[in-house]
Amino acid sequence: MENLIDRIKQLAHAQREEVIEWRRWMHRHPDLSQEEYGTMEFVAERLRAMGLDPKTGIGKTGVMAMLEGRGVPPCTPTEINASGKGVHGGTPLQGDKEIRQYCVALRSDYDALPITECTGLPFASEKPGVMHACGHDMHTCSLLGAIKILIQLKDQFSGTLMFIFEPSEEKYPGGARMMMEDGLFDDIMPNEIYSFHCLPEMDFGKVGMRKGKYMASTDELYWTVKGLGGHGATPHLSVDPIVVASHIVIALQQVVSRNAAPMMPTVLTIGKIQEVGGRTNIIPDTVKMEGIIRTFDEKWRLEAHEKIRKISTGVAEAMGAECDLFIDYGYPYVFNDDACTQQVHDNACAFLGEENVEWLDLRMTAEDFAFFAQKIPACYFRIGIHEPGTPFSNLHRPNLMVDERSLELANGLIAYNALMALNNRIKQ
Repeated sequence: MENLIDRIKQLAHAQREEVIEWRRWMHRHPDLSQEEYGTMEFVAERLRAMGLDPKTGIGKTGVMAMLEGRGVPPCTPTEINASGKGVHGGTPLQGDKEIRQYCVALRSDYDALPITECTGLPFASEKPGVMHACGHDMHTCSLLGAIKILIQLKDQFSGTLMFIFEPSEEKYPGGARMMMEDGLFDDIMPNEIYSFHCLPEMDFGKVGMRKGKYMASTDELYWTVKGLGGHGATPHLSVDPIVVASHIVIALQQVVSRNAAPMMPTVLTIGKIQEVGGRTNIIPDTVKMEGIIRTFDEKWRLEAHEKIRKISTGVAEAMGAECDLFIDYGYPYVFNDDACTQQVHDNACAFLGEENVEWLDLRMTAEDFAFFAQKIPACYFRIGIHEPGTPFSNLHRPNLMVDERSLELANGLIAYNALMALNNRIKQ
């Protein structure tokens, strides 16, 4: 008998160089959100080469493929036959129709960011101003590697695996919603769904997860403050929108400090202020501002929107100006199902050792995987990509680096968790 984990690790190691080559190709050829035609074809070609029949163009530039087990119940968590057959000897369970229909989905994202790369890597982006600065190239190729492993082990499970390659995670309205609106789940609704994101502050070899609420909701805020422009030397004849906007920014700080409950994490950030038409001696007519609000409660989320609106318009009116506010209602918060998350934790401990698995804190970043997690029991977990002893660079930075050993770890762990998810269904 042969240990299943060892078998998966052997397969992951055997394809290590190929998966790294895939990732480097993607890194050299990044595509921005809603423009991922080259990436879509690259993924589809890899899936066809594996013998799958991918559907492309879902949500404009997304890909989905299915893999059915050969009707053999999965092996025990630890053993398969040396021949590669399951310990059940290749005999399907009697009356296992429900098991055959059970579906586990695995998802990755694959859009890049409008960032100019400065890593100096020999496979750096060949598209000026576009870079995989969030690790989506690593996510995609890790899932491709996991799929290749699962195809080789399809005698080991009964049921269906759905593979989702999502575009436009970085841009509203988000690829998850776009794909679902385009019929992603019309034929089959998965029973469980899993995804991961690389974490540069976590060393290679480590993984982490959190039960329940994990990542924040996010909404984008757009203000237009309208005053009355004029000469900088005669401000009494104008209504200075820069001063008004500044007061709005200061007043908005009380939304978090005095309105959000202390136990409710909330972030309100104004990230851009831009006057329209001013210069050293010219007071402009208009100032535009942009920002975000993020939190973990839907009721408070809507209350915060209303407070932001009242403060913004009230301050402007009190100072003789006007303020228009547009709130772009974005992604909900990510909720990890307790059972799915415990399963990932236990599988990661078995695959990597308990000392390499961590429980994580809440995170104020946002992720449109939340749309999937609203509909399907889900777990969104983290895999460390930092090479110990090297400088740290955060996500969305032009010098983000990925320890490429993490691809081998990720595609093995993804495959093992998928098999165990179906296996656990057998035992229920």
